[in-house]
Amino acid sequence: MSEELLQQEENKPVETMADYEEHFDDANPWNVVQSYLENETVLPVKVEGIVNGGAIAMVEGLRGFIPASRLSLSYIEDLETYLLKDIEVRVIEVNQAENRLVLSAREILKEKEKKAMEEKIANVKIGSVVKGTVESLQPYGAFVRLEDGLSGLVHVSQISQKRVKSPKDVLNTGDEVNVKIIGVKDGKISLSMKALEEVKEEPEEKVEIPKSENIGTNLGDLFKKLSL
Repeated sequence: MSEELLQQEENKPVETMADYEEHFDDANPWNVVQSYLENETVLPVKVEGIVNGGAIAMVEGLRGFIPASRLSLSYIEDLETYLLKDIEVRVIEVNQAENRLVLSAREILKEKEKKAMEEKIANVKIGSVVKGTVESLQPYGAFVRLEDGLSGLVHVSQISQKRVKSPKDVLNTGDEVNVKIIGVKDGKISLSMKALEEVKEEPEEKVEIPKSENIGTNLGDLFKKLSL
């Protein structure tokens, strides 16, 4: 061995047992999934099995359980439809002592839904007229489901040009209505039905003013009668 190589070997740091333990910790799948939990890492997985109350997916060689309530944003009638399906999950619980790893897709789906909704709201044009369906009635107004999946509120004062005491007096759930978008604030859409009603002009009252000569004649007749 050359003198230069010997020098390099002498200067090479000596690996200790602590170094080996550190590498072992990094390779421990439980430590890896713990880091996924802490960093809220999004993990693409395949549903490899359906069990009572949920589904199974493998993460770092560990068996992860996805509760049925965490697979979707809505109730799943048949869990078998998720078998071999590719989904995205996050680690929500790690317990090496109990060999327990819990995963969830729900939070990711919520975030995607929220982002999609924000994008839709950002594209809403104030002043546009759209069709919708009354989905619920409240004392203060009617919530209308629009064609693009968004919802807006028609305040009771915006239902009609005539005074409306309660939305239930003029609307029913399920009614199809035309509405005008009059405002968007903090992700909430304000609608108006009143703005689409034609303004009815009140008929003008015609007041006939008597001619001046008639007034004079009438007064003259009055004085004649008084002198008698």
